[in-house]
Amino acid sequence: MDPFLALLNSISSALSGADLAAMKFLCRNDVPKRKLESVQSGRDLFVIFLEQRLIASDDVAFLEELLKNIKREDLVLQLKQFEEEGEVSAPDDQPDAHDKRLQKAAIEVICENVGRDWKMLMRKLELSEVKLDRIVAANPCNLREQLHQSLKEWQKWKGRNAKATDLIKALRDCKMNLVADNVEQRLLELNTETR
Repeated sequence: MDPFLALLNSISSALSGADLAAMKFLCRNDVPKRKLESVQSGRDLFVIFLEQRLIASDDVAFLEELLKNIKREDLVLQLKQFEEEGEVSAPDDQPDAHDKRLQKAAIEVICENVGRDWKMLMRKLELSEVKLDRIVAANPCNLREQLHQSLKEWQKWKGRNAKATDLIKALRDCKMNLVADNVEQRLLELNTETR
């Protein structure tokens, strides 16, 4: 059984009708009205959050904020306890040291060379619009930081499946071939250094 789903089920069981109504109201800008109308329980709401990537086992900030807003500190505490026990980002879901080095180098090159079209790249990497909007709001007027935070968010979401080759493919799909060539060159240099 997935410990994160068990946690969401537990939180859902603890929500009153008033709590659920308040949560639905608070996430009106993040979830389409049509979907909210069908929500009958916390579980229904959490399924939508998972589908829209508003929450994930390694990203509970959105849910935590909602629970704080409805004054359910007991459930916030339960969420924090789950995070602290290391369940949120299990180490076996993380890339190995070599992959991390390659990703870091690829991200550096991308941040240096991709400008205003960074959102197109992130959409190719399938990062949700909600996350992109949240990153822009947190880093207004700083394109480079928006791109950097988006790439970190993508890494966190993908875990061990985050590969530098995925970044290169997305760059090529966006017709950013020069940047893709630069990333490939940097990775080639890193691989020859480690031999």
